[in-house]
Amino acid sequence: MKLTKILTKKLTSFWLLSLAAVAFVFLLGAIMSFIQLTYTFQQQKVTELEIMLVEHSKQLEQNQFSTWLPPLLSAYNAVDFSLSQGDKIVYEYHHDNLNIAKNSLTLYQNQLDNGLQLSLTMPPPFALHHLGWPELVIVIIGFIAIGIFVRFGHGWYSRELDGIEQLALRSKLILEGDLVQAAQVPTNGKPRMINRAISKLLSDLDDAHKERGRLDQFIRKDTFLDKQTQIGNGIFFQNRLDALSHNQKMIAHGVLMLIEFDDMDLVEEELGESGLKAMFTLTTEAITAVLAQYEDSIFARRSYQQLVIVVPQLSLAEADQLAQRVLKTCLALPFYGLGNPDNFLHLGSAFFKAGDLQVQLIEEAEMALRAAQLQRVNNWFMYDKGAVDEEIAKGSVRWRSFLENALVAKRFFTLQQAIVDSDNRILHYEIFSRARDHQGNDVRATLFIPMANKCGLMPQIERQILEQVLFGLMPKNTATYCINLSLDTLVSRAFVRWIQSTLLEHRPLASRLIFEVSEDIIVKHQNNPALVKSLDMLRKMGAKLAVDHVGQHVVGTHYIQEHHFDLVKLHRSIVRQVHQRSENQLFIRSLIGGLYRAEVKVIAEGVECFEEWQTLKILGVSAAQGEYLDQIVES
Repeated sequence: MKLTKILTKKLTSFWLLSLAAVAFVFLLGAIMSFIQLTYTFQQQKVTELEIMLVEHSKQLEQNQFSTWLPPLLSAYNAVDFSLSQGDKIVYEYHHDNLNIAKNSLTLYQNQLDNGLQLSLTMPPPFALHHLGWPELVIVIIGFIAIGIFVRFGHGWYSRELDGIEQLALRSKLILEGDLVQAAQVPTNGKPRMINRAISKLLSDLDDAHKERGRLDQFIRKDTFLDKQTQIGNGIFFQNRLDALSHNQKMIAHGVLMLIEFDDMDLVEEELGESGLKAMFTLTTEAITAVLAQYEDSIFARRSYQQLVIVVPQLSLAEADQLAQRVLKTCLALPFYGLGNPDNFLHLGSAFFKAGDLQVQLIEEAEMALRAAQLQRVNNWFMYDKGAVDEEIAKGSVRWRSFLENALVAKRFFTLQQAIVDSDNRILHYEIFSRARDHQGNDVRATLFIPMANKCGLMPQIERQILEQVLFGLMPKNTATYCINLSLDTLVSRAFVRWIQSTLLEHRPLASRLIFEVSEDIIVKHQNNPALVKSLDMLRKMGAKLAVDHVGQHVVGTHYIQEHHFDLVKLHRSIVRQVHQRSENQLFIRSLIGGLYRAEVKVIAEGVECFEEWQTLKILGVSAAQGEYLDQIVES
């Protein structure tokens, strides 16, 4: 763009200089022509005088020259006149009243036919001419007309070149990949045909991107969603359950619920296929509304007549309350008077802790479901596992007290995990947080983050973590760090003001920061002006943006380019055993294809074996993190 502006200015200057040169040459030629014409006219007058002298010298006496020659010489504005024959002066004339410098006078000398010699001194033909008011008015009007023409020409020329610069600006934005900004540039660029063609292509490209997003979403729906209920299918459930486990052991606590409908054949006979579909639709919508307040909850259809719910980070008391609410909500729907209304719906729950086996958890949930069915009434049953972890059993008041004390005492600390590219080089580090209790024991983030969200303390916690990164880790090296931010933090005015002033004060550190936001937050709150403003501010400060947990929910991916994310991180449920799951491979191919030509890197999290990493590299994933890659980095 700078080169285009320089060329435009040079072209405009060349045009003005050329116009000035043409005007100067034209004016100089006019002046020279005028001078030449006046001299020619004067020469003609002198020639006529010579002819008259020759004729009169033959017809008249020589002493009669004084009767007619002085008025004629006065009319010619002659200064000196001398007519001689040999050494004898026939007639002389002098006029000294003209205020003209002698060195500018013109001398004419000639030998006439009858032996007479003529010597005539005259002023320049234009010396005695003075411009009158008519001439001055004409000259002024002429210069004004020239000025108006130059002004109009310069304006027209500038407008035409501005149109070319707008085309250059749009072209630059397109080459930089900023298609949205290119489409918003004023569409008065010239040539207009080219400008309209660019606008049409941008519009078609935007439609193609949206269509590609819809196709990606369709592929994801067809792969991971149940066609009848539009909730997760068996593959989706297994992927998400695998993401909550490591080496077949659960990595957090929570509850798993199985909901089963009895006598489905009788219901289908009474309602028909469309009625049965409507029943499932109403049921799933009601349960989804109940689960809306639980983050990271999993809701899927496990089989033809069985639904499954998994809610991590839930205490045992909260799990009991949730089971009662789900059963009560389902029984309140209008179609449960069909079939056997008193023994139609059963719910079995199994509470799990970190370290419980995944297979054992499903068996316990199925045992609880069988126990509920044996009671022959619509009921729910919780599998009794015995003692519950003390950390899980803490109440909200105790959690708030613990978190506030940890903030005051600065007992939050950081851990980091390397993100490695396809050549096993470290790109950056992701920061994880831990808390330390009074006894010096570490408290997992999976335990305190849900309670911190409930207590509204996440902005203070994440600020303390970010301070440790900015002023503890970053001065010691040149590495880049990735930090997770929650919704409460991003919409907190106090946090946003602090991070903005801090990054302004430490501007070089901004380029070494990556702020990571969950896909669920972006999709659900993408119209929140405070969230969008915070993300734009961080990006303009020089930091990069990343979206994680991609693939955890079945949503479109158009938001990735709309919010200018630099990194996309696949959820571990998509990465787990990807080499054995063609559905997950299809999703990854679709995602990478949708981001074609966009400057977005796709990263995988939770890589645990060589086969997973090799498959991801073949699919086009740029980098990854996980237990397997940690071993490579350490070695």
